[in-house]
Amino acid sequence: MSYLALWYAAASLATFVAFWLDKRLAQGGGRRIRERTLHLSAAIGGWPGALAAMHVLRHKNRKAGFVAAQFLIAFAHVASWIGLWLLSS
Repeated sequence: MSYLALWYAAASLATFVAFWLDKRLAQGGGRRIRERTLHLSAAIGGWPGALAAMHVLRHKNRKAGFVAAQFLIAFAHVASWIGLWLLSS
């Protein structure tokens, strides 16, 4: 279980950094990180970092479709863990 927690922590940190970098690129007019890349980063376990970045950095939080997709990814992860926990009980 500790490897899984380490994976989520590393993926969250990487996702947070990706959001930070995308915001910096947006402010400087540089080439942006694709939204699908940010979603994929969240989907592979970085969803806590994505939600934190959206709140702390105030990045991508006005795009309703993007926000909805991030919350669906987070919901899917939490629901999966609850489902696995219920099945193992």
